[in-house]
Amino acid sequence: MGAIGNAEWTGVRLSDVLDAVGAPDASDLFVAFTGADEVDVEGEEASFGVSIAMDKARQPDVLIAWAMNGEPLTPEHGAPLRMVVPGYAGVRSAKWLIRIEVRDTPSDAPIQAHDYKLFPADVTSDTADWSQGLTINAMPLNAAICVPGSGESLPAGEVRIEGYAIAYDRRVSRVEVSVNGGRDWQQATFTDDPEAHWGWRRWTLDATLAKGRQHLVVRAFDETGQGQPERPDTMWNFAGYLCTAWHHVDVLVE
Repeated sequence: MGAIGNAEWTGVRLSDVLDAVGAPDASDLFVAFTGADEVDVEGEEASFGVSIAMDKARQPDVLIAWAMNGEPLTPEHGAPLRMVVPGYAGVRSAKWLIRIEVRDTPSDAPIQAHDYKLFPADVTSDTADWSQGLTINAMPLNAAICVPGSGESLPAGEVRIEGYAIAYDRRVSRVEVSVNGGRDWQQATFTDDPEAHWGWRRWTLDATLAKGRQHLVVRAFDETGQGQPERPDTMWNFAGYLCTAWHHVDVLVE
């Protein structure tokens, strides 16, 4: 069972901390983070460690955070301090932060070196050379239907469909919803307009559903005109990373 959320973070800019200690800022350097937690690597415990390039570390929205939604961090969210690296895979936002290090190379911790790597479709987990995998950092444009849920039974007639879209370092410009499996599309209405690019842009659509099994689909577009691919097989990889195809929800209308 997975979960996803959208939160407001409070903290200090990582760039300000780096400046305060006189850290170098050459673009070919990396900033590594170590957490207090440990991960299992082939039956052995190893420290959690990740890194990001210096150029990303110097961006003003990268924080050492101590509060979430106006409240002090709780242990499950990384208290007392955690990283927040917006626009990047969540694994780069190390929790329970105990060390920050400027390095000439990326972190050599197992989670950085042997996980969250992207490989071509013909590579399997047995044949993968982890040193050759593409490190996953930036997240792609995506959208999801949150209401109704998959498999839900609904009364015939007008139904409100709700969800979110996110484009990370760009702005979501349009969301379209289909109630017939992608044959026809209707433009959804945005219900908020966040100032920060990193947050969700929530949307809603009131649509009329006929009786029977109906197939709902959502797709988003960003401010550059980029959209989502229709099918996940165009981006298949053995680990299932970066799947940003149209989101589908099947419902029963009675």
